[in-house]
Amino acid sequence: MSFESGSVSFRMLYLPRELPPDAIERFARHAAPPIDTLGTDIISGWVTGRHLLDRNITDDTARYAGFLRLALMQAERKIPEALLRAECRMEELAYIQSHNLERISQTVRREIREQISERLLPTMPPTLRGIALLHDHVARLLYTSALNDKQLDALQIAFSQVIGFGGVPVLPETASLQRRNRSIRDWDPIAFSPEAEPESVINDPGLDFLTWLWFIAEARGGMLKLKGLGDWAVMIEGPLTFIMEGSGAHEMVVRRGEPRLSAEAKASLLAGKKLRRAKLTLACGEESWTCTFDGPSFVIRGLKLPEGEKLDAISKFQERMQFIDRFKEALLSFFDRFCAERESKEWSATVADIHTWVTTRKTRK
Repeated sequence: MSFESGSVSFRMLYLPRELPPDAIERFARHAAPPIDTLGTDIISGWVTGRHLLDRNITDDTARYAGFLRLALMQAERKIPEALLRAECRMEELAYIQSHNLERISQTVRREIREQISERLLPTMPPTLRGIALLHDHVARLLYTSALNDKQLDALQIAFSQVIGFGGVPVLPETASLQRRNRSIRDWDPIAFSPEAEPESVINDPGLDFLTWLWFIAEARGGMLKLKGLGDWAVMIEGPLTFIMEGSGAHEMVVRRGEPRLSAEAKASLLAGKKLRRAKLTLACGEESWTCTFDGPSFVIRGLKLPEGEKLDAISKFQERMQFIDRFKEALLSFFDRFCAERESKEWSATVADIHTWVTTRKTRK
């Protein structure tokens, strides 16, 4: 799965308490049904992280390099749409000819489609999907490939059925409570453009954080000393996704050319839009991490890890997870710094600096 090799896409969940001692036995009792039991309905359940057909959930198969490694598997039969259309059209032409018609009604079309679906579906091979899950017991944290809300809901329901409680998604609000024991729900809205009123912009700490990171990268040299982690650099690149509430365009994506220096990016900032998603690079020394980061959800897509050493499979996995952990700590430490500055007496001066940055940014045609 994606945590073993290549780039990694994930979101994180805090666990309110430790997993029970018999967690693996519980997951084993909720293992996915055998694939040969698949009929026309969807089947789902837990498998190990080795592959999506590994229902043998034991301490040896579910634990890997110190992590609990599982996946929520879903299997179903699907008829390729092109095949279904061709079969339906063939049947429709035969129906037209046999009944001496010029065309057929929508009712007959629907009946033909249903009959062909019933005939073809049992012959279709299984389609497998999996939501990866890694449990870091030291950080009491879950890493999962459930990036959208539908996947996250399915994972949370299945996880809670097994363990008795669910995880808490790592979001700006939950990260602040977990790391700083401070709520940020009562923050007043802030406009990063001198041409926008605070009440006209979205009051979302995740948007503010990502836009602030862009400001740090361009206006403050892009370097911060993070407590316990050393000196880290930050860089923001396109594609850039902007969002704003109110009349007019709510969301705009700048992709082509040099999005960061485009006139469209500057116009978006001046209009009061904030950065929702962007390509983010964090670097420490000669090591760098690059991903697409979504501010409001803290979802990380396509994270490219530093080049590691040539190691055996287990050691390589451990090294990759150490890289992921370093990136996670650096990102959340940047967020801690943002929160501290946001709540400090110097915040009004920071906003004034951001206004200057927004209005004086150079653009390329």
